[in-house]
Order: sequence, then C-alpha cells, then structure tokens
Amino acid sequence: MKFYCDKFLMLFSFVLIGLLFSCKTERYISVINIPVSYALKMDSSIAYAEPYRPQFHFSPEKKWMNDPNGLVFYKGVYHLFYQYYPEDIVWGPMHWGHATSSDLTHWKNHKIALFPDKLGLIFSGSAVVDVNNTTGLGTIEKPAMVAIFTYHNMEIEKAGGINMQSQGLAYSLDEGETWVKYEGNPIIANPNLKDFRDPNVFWNKETSTWNLILVAGDHAQFYTSKNLINWKLESEFGKGIGEHGGVWECPNLFKIKVENSSEEKWVLLISVNPGAPNGGSGTQYFVGDFDGKNFKTSQKDTKWIDNGADNYAGVTYNDEPNNKRIFIGWMSNWQYARDTPTKNWRSAMTLPREITLTKINENYYLKSAPVEQLKSQLQHDFSKDILVLKPKQKTTLNYNNLNQSQIKFNADAKNLKLVFSNEVNDSLVLNYDGKQKVFSVDRRHSGKVSFETNFGKSIHRTATPNLFSNSIEYQIILDWSSIEIFLNGGVYSFTEQIFPTKPYTKLVIQSDENQVIRNISIHKIKGTW
Repeated sequence: MKFYCDKFLMLFSFVLIGLLFSCKTERYISVINIPVSYALKMDSSIAYAEPYRPQFHFSPEKKWMNDPNGLVFYKGVYHLFYQYYPEDIVWGPMHWGHATSSDLTHWKNHKIALFPDKLGLIFSGSAVVDVNNTTGLGTIEKPAMVAIFTYHNMEIEKAGGINMQSQGLAYSLDEGETWVKYEGNPIIANPNLKDFRDPNVFWNKETSTWNLILVAGDHAQFYTSKNLINWKLESEFGKGIGEHGGVWECPNLFKIKVENSSEEKWVLLISVNPGAPNGGSGTQYFVGDFDGKNFKTSQKDTKWIDNGADNYAGVTYNDEPNNKRIFIGWMSNWQYARDTPTKNWRSAMTLPREITLTKINENYYLKSAPVEQLKSQLQHDFSKDILVLKPKQKTTLNYNNLNQSQIKFNADAKNLKLVFSNEVNDSLVLNYDGKQKVFSVDRRHSGKVSFETNFGKSIHRTATPNLFSNSIEYQIILDWSSIEIFLNGGVYSFTEQIFPTKPYTKLVIQSDENQVIRNISIHKIKGTW
C-alpha cells in the first residue's frame, strides 16, 4: 500500500510542478502571431530574387559596386552614379555605373556612364548641372551635366610612381545617358601626392563660384573656379583634426540650417578607412563655417554620421529641389566587402536619408532618417498601443516577413533587448543599456558570419549620451541582408549587413526591469524591383 501511496504522491508532485511551470510560462512569455499576406520567396535564378538580394535598397543588377558618385537632381530625376566593375563581383578596374529614380525608392538601371581610358581608371567624384553654361560645353537651353572624377593611372602605380591620381571632367548633353570626356583632361594635375582624389563639386550661391573639395592623403583641399575647368587651390583643412586611422576619402561639403532656429552652418563629410569606431570603414563629419575659400571648425571630438559597421563613402545630392539634404552611403565595409556571401552581385546602397542638423547642449549633431518617400512602400500588418513588460518577461512576435519590414515603437529609456531569430537558431540581438546609455548590435550569430574574420568578430557598442529624454523612439528597417536602426529621429543611426541562413520569423522583446512599449507597429515594405 505504501508503494502505491508513494507513487501517487510522486505523480501528483510532477503534475503540480508542471502546472506551476505552466503558470509561470503563461505569466512571463506572451506570444503574438501576426498574420501576413505573403512570405519571402527567394529564387537564385532570377535577378533581384536571389538569396540576400535587397528588395528596396539599390543594388546593381549584377557584378561589383562600391561608392556612390555624382548624386545630382535634374528635371524631376535623381541620378545615382556609382563605382562599378562590370566583369566580376570583386573590386576591379573602376567604371561609373548609372541609375535613376523619380522617388528615391524605385530605381531604373542604365548603361555604364564612364569607362576607363588611357589616363586611367574612373574613381569617385561628383556631378552638377551647369545651368549657366559656365563651361561653354552646353547652352542655356540645353545645359551640360558635368561629372568631375579621379583618374587612377595603373601604369604609373606599377612603375612605382606616387602621382597616379588626377582629376578629370566629362559632360553629357542628354541628361546623363551618354558622356564625352573633356579633351583637356586632366583639369587638376597631381602635385606629387599618393592619395589625391574624390572631388566634390557644387555651385556656391553666396560667392557665385564653383567650389571643389578633394582629399590629399590626411587632409582636404579647397578649390574655386568660374568655369569648372580652371581651378585655384585656396586652402587646406584637417591635419591633426578628426580621425586619421587611415586615408581620408570622399569629402562632401554643404550648408544646412540648424533645426528650430534661423542659424546655418556648413558640414564637411569625410570618410576614413580604416579608423571607424566599430572597425574598418566609416564616415566622420565636421560642423563649422566656410567663406568660399576656407573651412573652419571649433569642433574638438570626432563625430560619425552612422555608428554601425556598414555605411561608408556617403555623399549628398546636388540641386535637390526642396532644399533638403539627401544622403546615400555604400552599405559595406572594406574589411570584408569582397567576401560577402552573394553570387551574382555584390553590395548595396543604404536607404536614401534626409540629413538634418540639430543642437544639443550647445553642440551640433547630424541626424539622419529615411526619406519620406519610403512611406509609400509601407503596408500595415500589426499595431498595438501598449506592451507592458515585467522584469525578465518575454514578448514574442511571430512574423514571416521580418526581413522585409519596418518596426517602430517608443520605449522607456531603460534596458531593452530585441532578438530576431529563425527556425535554425540564427539570432540578431539589439540591446540598449539604459544605465550605461550604450546601444549595441550583436550579429555574431546572425547567420553566415564566417566568410571573413572581422564580420562576426565582436559586438558593436556605441555610447549614446544624447538620448537624454525619458523615452526613446526606435525605427528599425530590415531588408534581406541589412538592418538600419534610427534612434530618436536619427540622432544615432546604425547600419549593419546581415546574412541569415533563413529569413527571421520571430522577434522577442524583453527587459530585466519594468518597461513600457508604446505605439508599436510593424509594416511590411513592398519590394521595388
């Protein structure tokens, strides 16, 4: 009899424990299943449907791409030129590829714009429309689109010379479809410098003069011209200022208003490789004043336009019609750009972003957020006014299209962890430490990471002291091989490539303290190809 009593008590104990565990699970884990109207479909035989192919970011139809070049708006069209090698998916002899868009969302591929010639490969540069025909290469009625770029002469480099880079000019009379190289190239000869490249050109309304900025090793040089052809060196900037872990590249200078004020400042973007805070490539910026010849800043610390690992060589549009400053960056990093696990194409651009300037505690900061046009691609799938998280509580959202979505919400400025995962246990972790005011991205187990040592080597952490409000607005955008995160309207932004083995289908939200999530929404983002 005792045996049966003991057996009954043991069985009862197991049942009781199971019930208690079940109650605990019910209390600390909530699950939300989000219905969707479609699921991600990948087909390696179809362009723009291959694994990891971005669905709403620009990428070339095939082969290698890097820096954006010649961003110019003309007659309702945004032109995007870019560094392109049409023979392979690794870097090679550079050309200028070309794409256009009327809305910064849907892109049309065009034939190659600029090819290498006897003066060299076609490296980075910029483009303008010469509406006053200062060059004499067009007319007032039919102005020339003018590209100024760097020639890189491989024969000089192979012979051991250092003066292999000079600046060239080409022009188009049919809005960028066909180009003619200027017969007097180069328009700026090399002054015996190893790194002498990436000219950024714009019309300065205040001085009625063309300005050109290029980089010369560890600093920038500023030039003026009346006709885009004959240039005068006016000044230099940057020696001993900013980050110098590698060579300076891809300058961009523009004037911008300070939010909620009548004040205006000049901003100088400078990319540097290596030297970025999370390793490899990154883009720093300086806020100051420019008189048409000299750029000056009182800025002491180094500021970065993006705190992720994968936003490099970005520049902004000339002649944007609404006086906005629209930015596009190359969504990669030279540490592993040649090794990412794609087959027919390699690399993409960031989402086009509107750049604004704000003032926090008497210091100037650039903000960046996706352009308004992206909203036309959003399709609502889920929203909830309030999610209350208890300590260590997990709220799970099951959603088949996380890799093609926008997630937005407001949260208390407290500890918060977001974990994106799939059925094969890939996991991408975003974490905000409210006590230390540090935001981190952990892609070490996000999917394919072993293709290059640096890609999944460490957690990317960024101090965020300027998120000083009681709440933080999160905007998170995922495509098939990227995540872009914007905090408080882009006071801090983070761009990271990801290569999940399968698309993420689950988002777990949790905190180790009481936390409130407000106005959470998930939108799928319609493909644009």
